[in-house]
Amino acid sequence: MNTTTQTIPHPGYMKNAKGHLVEVDMIKAIDLERDKLVTEIVGKARVLNAQIREFKGSVFGDIAAFVQLSAEEYGVQIGGNKGNVALLSFDGRFKVLRAIAESIRFDERLQAAKELIDECITAWSAGSRPELQVLVNDAFKVDQQGNINTARVLALRRLEIDDKRWQLAMKALSESVQVVDSKSYIRVYERDAKGEYQPIALDVSVA
Repeated sequence: MNTTTQTIPHPGYMKNAKGHLVEVDMIKAIDLERDKLVTEIVGKARVLNAQIREFKGSVFGDIAAFVQLSAEEYGVQIGGNKGNVALLSFDGRFKVLRAIAESIRFDERLQAAKELIDECITAWSAGSRPELQVLVNDAFKVDQQGNINTARVLALRRLEIDDKRWQLAMKALSESVQVVDSKSYIRVYERDAKGEYQPIALDVSVA
């Protein structure tokens, strides 16, 4: 049977950052006040954090239920919570946005796509525009952390080039995309006197 060991409070003592017990009488008054302030703030933050989690879970559930209710008018069943959804109040004063942000990475097929693209550029070198080569080189340029800018790479798919090798490269590029993480957000807006939507801050750093 597993037992949990609990720390027994020591009257007249406080534990410092190294885990050592220090007599309260030996601690400066300003240090005691700092400890009291920080502890109180953390306590309030934990309560607020729990409220935000509850709010987020409730709102996501309500939005998902409403989206499904709306879809049922057309006999459609919607699976999952993917996709951005904007909901407006009847008078247009308020707007609620459910946003899904996905983090993507490329697997080893990206290298195959790059080789095919290089072959195309080499084959077209006599008549191809130098801007195309610059565009491709910029797309595959890595940052200081060794990461590739996914937006620039995926933008290559919008180029309309009628070459089988290029089309194969774009196929490899598309298939190399892997969704590694997704984050969901709720954003709430109110329209101001100028008719522009202003966010109602849910982040304490911007409230």
